[in-house]
Amino acid sequence: MTHPDIAIIYEHPEWFRPLFAALDRAGIGYAAVTAEGHGFDPAGSPPPAPLVFNRIAMSSFMRQAEHPIFYAQALFAHWEGQGARVLNGSAALAIDASKARQLALIHRLGLAAPATRVVHARADLMAAADTIGFPLVVKADIGGAGAGIVRYDGAADLAAAIADGSVPMGINSVTLVQDYVPRRGDRITRVETLAGRYLYALDIESAGDTFDLCPADACAVGRPPVRMVRADPPPRLIAAAEAIAQAAGLDVGGVEYLIDDRDGTPRFYDINVLSNFVANPRDVLGWDPHDRLVDWLGGHIAATRKAA
Repeated sequence: MTHPDIAIIYEHPEWFRPLFAALDRAGIGYAAVTAEGHGFDPAGSPPPAPLVFNRIAMSSFMRQAEHPIFYAQALFAHWEGQGARVLNGSAALAIDASKARQLALIHRLGLAAPATRVVHARADLMAAADTIGFPLVVKADIGGAGAGIVRYDGAADLAAAIADGSVPMGINSVTLVQDYVPRRGDRITRVETLAGRYLYALDIESAGDTFDLCPADACAVGRPPVRMVRADPPPRLIAAAEAIAQAAGLDVGGVEYLIDDRDGTPRFYDINVLSNFVANPRDVLGWDPHDRLVDWLGGHIAATRKAA
């Protein structure tokens, strides 16, 4: 039996069909390994291929109570310890799984972000809010597609949510209290990177407080519409996004920022290891980034074969 050159580890049943199709077009053999039903032996269970590509979504907890987010961190560390190269591996996944870590990284790079306090108990939310001021948002540390983000306009609203248990706390009980930053033009910009370098950018526009700004087709079900157009960020913001991607150890991923409408400051606020790429890429971008991704994966496969 011939072993594949690369294994794609994923959870969402629909998002990666374009990737699989691009791999098929390129004639690259791969194993598509779903997280569902997966298990491993810490004393064995070798990696399914010398090269593994992590496609686990942080929003998986919205689809299954027994999500694979923390399992995947243990699995990838195990395979890395056995010599596999895991693209967007355990270190990058640890960043993806914590908005608090993301913001700390952004600040270490000297970049602006929304003012934030991080707590782990509901009893500490009001004290954190006092240092931020209203309006503010409360965010779960692990989000996905805008999940676990609620705006509060006053202390009474937040106190009531704390009392009735409706305030977001998230699946790891780490919570962010964050300044509500009005986004200029009702838009955010998502910069996609490949190998730590700029690939393309999108302006994603929505009215009001729509926090789900995922650009993929599958995200659009059941939410207010968003508008996506190709963006051309200034070089300094491209360089900042590249610095974030490189510091986070992203092989593939997106970095998001908005322009603070109060003072024009660009504020970075999210790092996404899972990049689905834009829906209808040829209409929006004029080209399909999956082809560029597969070319890059092919280079890694060739290098892995040479090193074997």
